[in-house]
Amino acid sequence: MVEHVTGTRNQDFERLAAPYRGELYAHCYRMLGSAHDAEDLVQETYLRAWKGYDRFEGRSSLRTWLHRIATTACLTALDRRSRRPLPTGLGGPTDSPEGALAERPELPWLEPLPDTLVGLGGSDGGTNDPGAVVTARESVRLALVAALQYLQPRQRAVLLLRDVLRFSAAETARILDTSVPAVNSLLQRARAQLGRAAPDRESLPEPRSDQREILDRYVAAFESYDIGALTELFTAEAAFEMPPFATWVRGAEHIGRLVAAHCPAGAPGDLAMVPTSANGQPAFGMYLRAADGTHRAFGIHVLDLSHGGVSRCSVFFDTALFRLFALPEALTRP
Repeated sequence: MVEHVTGTRNQDFERLAAPYRGELYAHCYRMLGSAHDAEDLVQETYLRAWKGYDRFEGRSSLRTWLHRIATTACLTALDRRSRRPLPTGLGGPTDSPEGALAERPELPWLEPLPDTLVGLGGSDGGTNDPGAVVTARESVRLALVAALQYLQPRQRAVLLLRDVLRFSAAETARILDTSVPAVNSLLQRARAQLGRAAPDRESLPEPRSDQREILDRYVAAFESYDIGALTELFTAEAAFEMPPFATWVRGAEHIGRLVAAHCPAGAPGDLAMVPTSANGQPAFGMYLRAADGTHRAFGIHVLDLSHGGVSRCSVFFDTALFRLFALPEALTRP
């Protein structure tokens, strides 16, 4: 009888907790800036919750309880880890795109987040509410997550719990085991600091039919190795960054010069681009042709699009990300 009751309760937990996995994954990612670390923390959250479910008395909602466990785990992890930046957050752009690149492999760089892991992979983002889809995508945008990394961990937690996940001040206080006045104070400081660093939400363009054309031209420019065509796609103030290199450039002309000087491709067909999506933004897996003719994983492009073209490109030269994005390590093309 005891085994039956325990088994039923475990099944109840799995059924009731499963719908929150994507939300918890996104929360841990915003807190940590790493998709890999977020995956580990979500697993830890569910394990702790499963072990403690017999003691869950229902005085708060299951969602609140799960977020308390996840946020506590994230704050503990952040005690031992440095913030994860992007190159654009470390200093100004270079005026010499042809110069040597400053590689910083020792830095824990911000990672992109596959949309599929947080329920944004489908055309409707897993919900029938278009407004909810837009909000979810904006909350994981790469530039916003990068700005969040500059907040103190508890400020970051309060801002995400209140402004993104829409917990009340009282619920947030319970999650963080603090007082409502402390939550309000932390939130005020976090909003002020984020307002100075985060992208302007009003500047983010609505999806338009010509964005597909821009993305198709972007792929064609790289696969044909047409630097001129590539340069035309970027706005005058566009940023181009390439972790683990701290060097980055601003402006279409500098971007074209950087690619021409440092991209190991040298001829049409050397590069292949496979579409994906990351951080609620268009993205591509880029493959470089090897001596045997096989295109091998090389980098992940994440793009910001504005009304004038591509306004930002972050290229992550970490081939371990391809598995996270469910992209093959190699392509075989005729």
